[in-house]
Amino acid sequence: MFFTIPTLLTWARIIAIPLVVGVFYLPLDGPTRNLLATVLFIVVALTDWLDGWLARRMNQTSSFGAFLDPVADKFLVCAALLILLQLDRVNALVAFVIIGREIAISALREWMAQIGASRSVAVSMLGKLKTVVQMVAIPFLLFDGALFGVIDTRLWGTGLIYIASVLTIWSMVYYMRKAMPEIRAKAR
Repeated sequence: MFFTIPTLLTWARIIAIPLVVGVFYLPLDGPTRNLLATVLFIVVALTDWLDGWLARRMNQTSSFGAFLDPVADKFLVCAALLILLQLDRVNALVAFVIIGREIAISALREWMAQIGASRSVAVSMLGKLKTVVQMVAIPFLLFDGALFGVIDTRLWGTGLIYIASVLTIWSMVYYMRKAMPEIRAKAR
């Protein structure tokens, strides 16, 4: 199932990540760069929902797709956070917490899979909520202006990214607690 439509959408999401980052290196005025990066990010992020929906609808789910999809999400979020950090639109500690958690939980999931206990760290509703809040906060921070002349996207994005960082820590603790019995059993 390497070349199914859902998997190709996931690959397209990974390939599009440099485009989102590259927009900030184009010789455009700030508001145009911000708008272009925001639109690209939203379109790329929506393919995450679309590829999952298509995989289920077309009965094209696969273990490779299940592996690649969260990798694409992590690349997208990490790339966006790094560009936002460079633009001084996100706090370095927030970026570190979110990126660090992604690395730690990915490593935990890999180890749990190796010992045959991957179900203990399966994606939870808390992890999904964290992802949704991140995926709303990041476009607000990329846009960095007044949406519809009213909504201060930096203010809203900053608030949401702080909420996302709290959810990030909370979900990491949740996954660690779920894995702890297996960790203890293997440490003996």
